[in-house]
Amino acid sequence: MKLWGGRFTKQTDKLVEEFTASIGFDQKLASDDIRGSLAHVKMLGACGIIPQEDADKISEGLRNILQEVKAGSFQFSVENEDVHMNVEKVLIEKIGPVGGKLHTGRSRNDQVATDLHLYLRRETKQIIAHLVDLLDALVETAEKNFDVMIPGYTHLQRAQPVLLAHHLLAYFGMFSRDVERLQDGLKRIDSLPLGAGALAGTTFPIDRELVAAELGFARIYENSMDAVSDRDFIVEFLSAASLVMMHLSRFCEEMVLWSSTEFGFVELDDAYCTGSSIMPQKKNPDVAELLRGKTGRVYGNLIGLLTVLKGLPLAYNKDLQEDKEGMFDTVDTLKGSLQLFAGMIRTMEVRKERVAQALKEDFSNATDLADYLVRKGMPFRQAHEVIGKLVLYCISNGKYLADLTLEEYKQHSASFEEDLYQTIDIRTVVDARDVLGGTGSKQVEQSIRKAKVCIAELEKWTEEALQKEEVRY
Repeated sequence: MKLWGGRFTKQTDKLVEEFTASIGFDQKLASDDIRGSLAHVKMLGACGIIPQEDADKISEGLRNILQEVKAGSFQFSVENEDVHMNVEKVLIEKIGPVGGKLHTGRSRNDQVATDLHLYLRRETKQIIAHLVDLLDALVETAEKNFDVMIPGYTHLQRAQPVLLAHHLLAYFGMFSRDVERLQDGLKRIDSLPLGAGALAGTTFPIDRELVAAELGFARIYENSMDAVSDRDFIVEFLSAASLVMMHLSRFCEEMVLWSSTEFGFVELDDAYCTGSSIMPQKKNPDVAELLRGKTGRVYGNLIGLLTVLKGLPLAYNKDLQEDKEGMFDTVDTLKGSLQLFAGMIRTMEVRKERVAQALKEDFSNATDLADYLVRKGMPFRQAHEVIGKLVLYCISNGKYLADLTLEEYKQHSASFEEDLYQTIDIRTVVDARDVLGGTGSKQVEQSIRKAKVCIAELEKWTEEALQKEEVRY
């Protein structure tokens, strides 16, 4: 007999039972479900809604079940549909009919919403910790290769030279914003739905503030219908996760390009590559490629949930059972991706000689030559034309700007003098951009100092945040 089966005269069709059951995936919420139940029954006893003796007996039974869940010995059953009914059914089997008092003053609707908030709050903090570790890996790699200059690209064409550290810190900026978004999302996650009942609240004199304090929630949903139907916080998480994966994917694309023979800028560690089943010479950047590919599934999870939610009337609908699998998948994908990527960045080797050679074989110092003429008094548009023709001359003669004689330069403009060669030196070109946010060495040094301060603050924040979750757990 189902725990809800009092008004039914038939057993649930076997196919319906299998189709509607969520225990195959929502068992991941078992520990969170029991945490919520422990807080709820503590409140029931404190408010005199059930005898304190019963509350204590239920609490003891729940803690025993929690130990089984943690040990992996708890047996979940499809017949019991979901994680909530599985726990409650076993509780009643263990302690008798008094276990049925646990569900006093609540519904599975506000119960599952609470589970989701607890789960996602904890997992979001862990993901932030992984992001902070990636930020540290970026700064560590930037410092280790501080003097390395690489070609900078626009349209995937050589543009201007930059410090490799500057390039890496661009991703530091992206992932820092990801941290901020996830931290901000925690404000919405950190809200307690329990006490909303099925949709309208409960007739029992419950104390929602006591439950919120017990579970460490910063705020409580003020509208019971909103509490049980809100999945905005999951959508927000999936959106932030999609941005994280997009940033990882962009970086992975560069790792794939940079590790190719055509670029040869970096050598990825063997531990993060695989070989070919037929071509013995191959070293494939499979981790970077797969991380790039997994971005699509995270995007899909976001679009999937948005599609589920778009036509739902208030309050709870069974469609909301589809909110979990995509969320679980995204959490697992994101955590694994961040850990792998941080390790790949820390262990990659920058091929400094190859990068230095590449900088000698382009015209990425052309803008500085145009600026040189501007400082001599020539209007920029005229200078732009002069240097454009000069580059065309080089291409036609198989030369680069540094190869031209002063006489060849003067054929294009009398304003050129011997000091032009210092202007187009790659180190000079890089360090000349000594403006806030520029690639000049002084600016990048300052950016690294700021990044380290940021990391230290975030490490402290994550340590405290995770400690709070551990204490509550």
